[in-house]
Amino acid sequence: MDVTRQDRMLLTAALEQALAYQTQSLQAVSRTFALTIPQLPGALRDAVGNGYLLCRIADTIEDDPDLSWEAKMHWQAEFLKVVEGTGDAGSFAAALGACLSARMPAAEHDLIRHTSQVITITRSLSGTQQAALSRCVRIMGEGMVEFQVHASLQGLADMTALDRYCYVVAGVVGEMLTSLFVESEPQLAAHEETMQRLAVSFGQGLQMTNILKDIWDDWRRGVSWMPRALFQRHGCDVAQLRPGNPDPAFQAGLSELLGIAREHLQDALSYTLLIPAEQTGMRDFCLWAIAMAVLTLRRIAENPAFAAGSEVKISRRSVHRVVFLSRLLHRSDALLQLSFRVGVKPLPKRLSIARS
Repeated sequence: MDVTRQDRMLLTAALEQALAYQTQSLQAVSRTFALTIPQLPGALRDAVGNGYLLCRIADTIEDDPDLSWEAKMHWQAEFLKVVEGTGDAGSFAAALGACLSARMPAAEHDLIRHTSQVITITRSLSGTQQAALSRCVRIMGEGMVEFQVHASLQGLADMTALDRYCYVVAGVVGEMLTSLFVESEPQLAAHEETMQRLAVSFGQGLQMTNILKDIWDDWRRGVSWMPRALFQRHGCDVAQLRPGNPDPAFQAGLSELLGIAREHLQDALSYTLLIPAEQTGMRDFCLWAIAMAVLTLRRIAENPAFAAGSEVKISRRSVHRVVFLSRLLHRSDALLQLSFRVGVKPLPKRLSIARS
């Protein structure tokens, strides 16, 4: 057996081991993506799963409660070097792992320890795929640090600031996914420009859902992503908010945000319907995320005085219903549109007023 063949076998074995770890890690760090990513076609599944874990490493740096924003800036920059191939993954993992807070989940400590395996998969992807992943990590890492510097219970200035925050943590992920989808499905090339625009809105709809669901969990760690100007217009001071708030002024602001999120999820459906009907896995990947977001927003609308994310979290039974209906309807644009209209009917509509 010649050396070249041996090397090739070793690389194949290392990649298979890394892919097995990726599957295991997705199960540990994200219930939602562990459910949706396996619906994608094989090669696309590996690329999307890898992109998600790269983003999760960036998120882990951002979420660490004990790292200063200066330290987070440093580690985001170091991680970007690793992703772009100018930094060593093993050294990065050892150094970050040594200072990562003990309060961070065990699954995220494990992910950092296995950065080298995650990067092994990144290096196996096409040049176009690697470029899309690197761009996403760069924008996300730099953007999250930008917001970490000013994060507090004072909230964000206005909807423009919230839009920007949603872009750097989710909209850019939508752009990355679109690049991966287009490379995987040539029929999408004709719609790429439209899909890239809708992808940002898609990401914002999902992120706003998470922000609204986690408003009080974030508050307990000293952070609010609520737009001050929007709530001020309703007579509510974001800095004075407390969990379980029955204040009509707060609930009016919350209702307006629900309406905005609803509108973004409408764009998410438009995005999904541009995917060819025969690509049922790609459609399901999107549809499940949209449906779970709609159900979460409905839970919030039904209980606007909730005090913790667990109170508005959707049940496993609801998730199973989403999966069943998606597989039943995913080839029919008309039925999907009808199902969406029925699903969002209980949600408030966006107010036709100036942004604030």
